[in-house]
Amino acid sequence: MMKLLRRHKDWLMIVIAILAIPFVFYFVQRPDYGAIGRGDVGQIYGRKLTQLEIDGNARLGSLAQALGMSDFWETLSLKQPGNAGYGTFAVNLIVLRHEAQRLGLRPSPSELADVVRRLPAFQSETGFDMNKFSDFVRNALGPMGLGEEHIEQLVRDDLSLKEIKRLLAAGITVSKGELDENFQRGYDKFYVTVIRFRSGDFDKDIKVSDEDVQKYYDAHKTELKTEEKRKVQFVQLGLTEEQKKSTGKDRIDALQKLADRATDFTQALLEKDAAFKQSAEKFQLPVHETGEFTAASPDPELKADPQLSAAAFKLSVQEPNSDPVQVADGFYILHLTGTSEPRPLTLEEAKPKIVEALKKSRSRELMSTKAAELVQQIREATKSPAGAGLEATIQKAGAKPEKIPPFSLMEEEKTKPEGKEPKKDEPADLAAIKDAVAFLNAGEISDFSPSGENGFIAVLEKREPSTDANAGEKKAAFEKRILDNKQRIVLYEWLHERQQAAGLQSSKG
Repeated sequence: MMKLLRRHKDWLMIVIAILAIPFVFYFVQRPDYGAIGRGDVGQIYGRKLTQLEIDGNARLGSLAQALGMSDFWETLSLKQPGNAGYGTFAVNLIVLRHEAQRLGLRPSPSELADVVRRLPAFQSETGFDMNKFSDFVRNALGPMGLGEEHIEQLVRDDLSLKEIKRLLAAGITVSKGELDENFQRGYDKFYVTVIRFRSGDFDKDIKVSDEDVQKYYDAHKTELKTEEKRKVQFVQLGLTEEQKKSTGKDRIDALQKLADRATDFTQALLEKDAAFKQSAEKFQLPVHETGEFTAASPDPELKADPQLSAAAFKLSVQEPNSDPVQVADGFYILHLTGTSEPRPLTLEEAKPKIVEALKKSRSRELMSTKAAELVQQIREATKSPAGAGLEATIQKAGAKPEKIPPFSLMEEEKTKPEGKEPKKDEPADLAAIKDAVAFLNAGEISDFSPSGENGFIAVLEKREPSTDANAGEKKAAFEKRILDNKQRIVLYEWLHERQQAAGLQSSKG
């Protein structure tokens, strides 16, 4: 890739099953292929699909993110989080490369170089920064087990994907009527009143008899069990307090050393007759031990990260040692020391749980019935000239209306800071309320919308057209968004169809 730049100074259920494999150390370690294994995980294009190939492509997914190729990553990963995203990317990359070759897509060296120069990872205030490129090659690619040629490969893949997307997008348009209707719906101001229902308000009217409990117990015996418990030993390889404060290359280097040591330790556990404690002593790693814990109530020793408890419940007598589990400041390796298998509960043991389940179920049913009755009453009252009217009907039913601050479907979502708490006067379930009223006309009432154990009905009082002075610019951006969404849907359908044509199968069932 350096040579290329110098020459141009002026470039789901089958997939999920296949991807149920450990993707560890995306950014800080070259995978230990001996420990990972080279077993077959499926079949594609009439050949075997290996775990090694999936892992290699998953690392390219990490590289794409590090380079700032967000659209490329999101398209091939289908925006799935965690391992599912990396694995989906890995399989779709195989499909993309096969189709690009079949279609004869070959980006020129000048195209490749132009895209490389525009990658976010290599930008400074003045544009492409060769120093940043060189630093990335030296300090980022090595720990990932990659070379600069992989940057060129990904850029070529990205250009091929864009060309395929362009070919698929031919003929996709947004009509004026569709644009006007959706833009108005998105930016009109909505004035909404909600009537909330809480299942707890109906509990007092629910009685559960011994006969009810017995019937439930007889029907659900196989499900009514004690929780499985686990007990594990573990070693922890973590950054020092001083290293935790470091950033950039210093932090990556420190984590890399820990990753190498964790790999060496797990490799030692694969040796014949290797014992966890003795191996830990050889590596001078203290062994910690938990008490018995359940999946719902992890041991305090594993509080550093939720995935530690999850990893413990994946262990078995046949495979008692975990792969290294990466947390924010290091790695854990777990060893299963004991299990308490679930056993069937007796009727008396299960009774409190049964009573609670029946009460919740019946209160939700009663709440839904009452809400549906009120919806019907309000609709009749608003339609009939002789009706009692909206407010009178609500009061007669004993419900308490709640006026929601006016909102727009698009602007509220756009301006709301991601991951932040709702505004003080903004209901926590505003997104659900928007879904309920988005396609209503003024004066219409939504059906009952369950929300967890509670729910609501919404009345759209009126919609005011947007008077935004920038409506023209927003409409142009809105049209582009609709077009992009349509094109993305077509591309996703194409990927799914090409996976089927590739004969993608999982050896894991």
